[in-house]
Amino acid sequence: MARMKFLCDADRCIDCNACVTACKNENEVPWGINRRRVVTINDGKPGERSVSMACMHCTDAPCASVCPVKCIYPTEDGIVLHDKDLCIGCGYCFYACPFGAPQYPQVGNFGSRGKMDKCTYCAGGGGPEAPGSAEEYAKYGSNRFGEGKLPMCAEMCSTKSLLAGDGDIIAQIYEERVEKRGYGSGAWGWTTAYHEDVKS
Repeated sequence: MARMKFLCDADRCIDCNACVTACKNENEVPWGINRRRVVTINDGKPGERSVSMACMHCTDAPCASVCPVKCIYPTEDGIVLHDKDLCIGCGYCFYACPFGAPQYPQVGNFGSRGKMDKCTYCAGGGGPEAPGSAEEYAKYGSNRFGEGKLPMCAEMCSTKSLLAGDGDIIAQIYEERVEKRGYGSGAWGWTTAYHEDVKS
């Protein structure tokens, strides 16, 4: 059985934020919420890298293990979904997730922030709504996965830095890239393209 995963190749990411915009548009994510964001490390310094971050749909998801009402669960395809009807908005998943994926959709005092919201891998929702229905879309966003499509964020990545799909196939693609350019950016990537190692 295929397990769906994301991988961001930091040597290819150009910090264009197309993945962030594509996610917001495709799923009509509420204002103030970003299911996906681009994090820049060493901003403006040598060795700067950008990485597209969202729910990584972990094999043993810590958010699911701490949820007191078991509203977060993995599907057979390895996609971690959440049922907003069961969610009590306690925020345990927010603190457990190392990627900061679950978020409150509303800003306010404790108890009035509402149900958690997170990346659904464009696979609709984890509730009782019929797959592909208007009710499912209103609550969870697009169900591209049900149509045999990849998440919109990966589809829109112009440099193919953000990969989505079967974890084994993604691992193979990344392995081929590393073999071709060498490990890291030393053989090919930022250093070679921008001649950072050339003294002028």
